[in-house]
Amino acid sequence: MTVPLPPWPSTPPARGPVVLREFTDEDVHLAVESGADPYVPLIGTLPAFPTDEEALAWVHRQRGRLAEGAGFSFAVADAASGRAVGAIGLWLRDLPAGRATAGYSVSPAHRGRGFASNALRALTAFAWTIPDLHRIELYVEPWNTGSIRVAEAAGYQREGLLRSHQEIGGTRRDMLLHATIRP
Repeated sequence: MTVPLPPWPSTPPARGPVVLREFTDEDVHLAVESGADPYVPLIGTLPAFPTDEEALAWVHRQRGRLAEGAGFSFAVADAASGRAVGAIGLWLRDLPAGRATAGYSVSPAHRGRGFASNALRALTAFAWTIPDLHRIELYVEPWNTGSIRVAEAAGYQREGLLRSHQEIGGTRRDMLLHATIRP
């Protein structure tokens, strides 16, 4: 069964100090900042310490996620300045089963200010506009207390530990499953 992906939102999802918007070429700085974090390159397609060319290629890949059928990749922007401070995605590979996964990161320079939890709240509210979606899952490594706090602050409940669930950086890792369901 195939479920068509919804279009890009006509009104950018927003919550508190953040707005979720399409990536632009001006967001190369975010890729460079995020690539300096030792963990971020392990969990996605951004290389460690990217060159400007690699950073721009990453931005362009984010813009193509919906067209390729993966889902939505948003820049998390500071609502006051419009400057990208992070990235968040709603991945819809399992939409035919009524499920999606979400993932997020905030540049190290902008962590601890509520950007991630507000971005996840905005993404979740947007997700519930998709009629076929009933459940959103997050996978978080048990040591990542900051990400666990983000998930919980956004209303996601811990459902369990998935042992040896995912390979990250060449090592099988346990993941905590957090989820929310359609209200």
